[in-house]
Amino acid sequence: MEALKLDRVSKNFGGLQVLREVSLTVEAGEYVAVIGPNGAGKTTLFNIITGELSATAGRVHIFGQEITTMPTHCRVHLGLGRSFQITHLLAGLTVLDNMLLALHGTNPSRYQMFRPSTAYDELLAKAQKLLEPADLWGRRDAPVMAISYGEQRKMEIALSLASEPKLLLLDEPTAGLAIADIPSFISTIKTLATGNTLLFAAHDMDVVFGLADRVVVLYFGQIIAQGTPEEIQADPKVKEIYLGIEEDRADAEAS
Repeated sequence: MEALKLDRVSKNFGGLQVLREVSLTVEAGEYVAVIGPNGAGKTTLFNIITGELSATAGRVHIFGQEITTMPTHCRVHLGLGRSFQITHLLAGLTVLDNMLLALHGTNPSRYQMFRPSTAYDELLAKAQKLLEPADLWGRRDAPVMAISYGEQRKMEIALSLASEPKLLLLDEPTAGLAIADIPSFISTIKTLATGNTLLFAAHDMDVVFGLADRVVVLYFGQIIAQGTPEEIQADPKVKEIYLGIEEDRADAEAS
């Protein structure tokens, strides 16, 4: 079953064309990475899928239903979830309160204004189920501002699962993490996303090749290649356009 289908999606900002007839299919249960240099259109593509931006042309479907003009909150109810490149957390609240607010937002209990959130045993159980795999249950009473950046990134992903999505979009999930923290973070993503369809954008090749079943390469708003991680690593065009950029950057940092 197709979890996501993009049919010739384009996006213009005035005279600037950021996406050019992007067509892509993601099967249910598949983990697909979208890679490309800065400015390739990855975040714009994600924003169109989630409804934060409208497409200039083309159509978007999830699970067989067209959602091209559907509001974001309706897409969430169809099974779409997302985390962002920059964390969007309530820093003054505890880890648990952040999670309970996210769970309340997709629960009928959000209309009951005069009961403490801790009175909902079902939501507390769901919060524990999401926080434990991210190694955050033991930190549940800590203010978000007091936990590490890596823990905040894990929490961002856990929060994106509060609505029980079937299709999860992760935009640069390891952005800002120390290199030493990335292997354990990849393991956390695999644990949290078990049973989901995953579409993620990343620059770190260790993340891409550690998670993806298939890799899609964007360049100036167009898909120039897609295939298994091994096929993408061996693709001469990708090496020249994208992987070569990473090698040049590494050489510059070493010199």
